[in-house]
Amino acid sequence: MTDIVSKEKRSWNMSRIKGKDTSIELITRKYLFAQGFRFRKNDKRYPGHPDIVLPKYRTVVFIHGCFFHRHQGCRYAYTPKSNTEFWNRKFADNVARDKKEKKVLEDMGWHVIIVWECELKKEAEQTERLKKLAEEIKNNLPEGDFH
Repeated sequence: MTDIVSKEKRSWNMSRIKGKDTSIELITRKYLFAQGFRFRKNDKRYPGHPDIVLPKYRTVVFIHGCFFHRHQGCRYAYTPKSNTEFWNRKFADNVARDKKEKKVLEDMGWHVIIVWECELKKEAEQTERLKKLAEEIKNNLPEGDFH
């Protein structure tokens, strides 16, 4: 099956996909800030440049898009019908890199949390997921550190 848009138009469309400050990142950061969490965003000092770094909790949060990071069993993690060899290679590289960066961060003593795009799409599910995220962060407060 061929693409329904030209190669140039497809390239332009793909170039518009943001790497940071996406709507789901903004929603997550706004919620965490309102809950009293203070964090750094897209910190380049850490492997994978986590979307949110909470030094007090030794926790990093990655907010992954289901398509590019291949959320298992998710309807948004489909494979395009054209240029499948390219996409399969790209997806495999992304997943391998994500796994490696997660391991390195954990070896450095960081707690790594992954939030998937689909978990934040619907408002009802979004609130539950964000509450769960805040709870998971609080549960990782190092001993001797009081809030």
